Amino acid sequence: MNSKALRVTCGENSELMLPQDEPTAKAPAPRLLVDAMLGRLVRWLRLMGYDAAYWRDGSDEALIAAAQVEGRLIVTRDHALAHRRGVCAVLIAAEGLDEQIVEARTALGGAPAPYTRCSACGGELADLPRADARDLVPPYVWATQTQFSRCILCGRVYWRGTHWPALQRRLAQD
Repeated sequence: MNSKALRVTCGENSELMLPQDEPTAKAPAPRLLVDAMLGRLVRWLRLMGYDAAYWRDGSDEALIAAAQVEGRLIVTRDHALAHRRGVCAVLIAAEGLDEQIVEARTALGGAPAPYTRCSACGGELADLPRADARDLVPPYVWATQTQFSRCILCGRVYWRGTHWPALQRRLAQD
């Protein structure tokens, strides 16, 4: 079986190569903890299908502890944090969002299952029967759309609206 390697920094100036099966093998994607420096990127990681929690507040020590307890890989732009002893992280160098998306996709080895997570909270999306969506979406949306999904954590409802082609283009950039 062909395999790829997930490149992450682990500790001081070392690089860890984690074996990853080809995307067709549906190997589990790493769970991520994205620091506050990458607030825009976290939404796009979720759209790509990653279980990406967002760390807004707190010390680096608390972030590291949370990542270890939850079994998450840290995603950061902070060089000092990424290279600390005992820290496994994906270091994002790019400043622009499109470049960050490409860099994250490259470092993480592709997207696990696009459009399966809530972009707001990261919860999993479940199919929502059209009839059940009627009172949850605007009348025009209900009249023009046939497929809906809903976040199992926050209840947010999703459909493929006019924004759909732009989402697909942005996530397809390399």
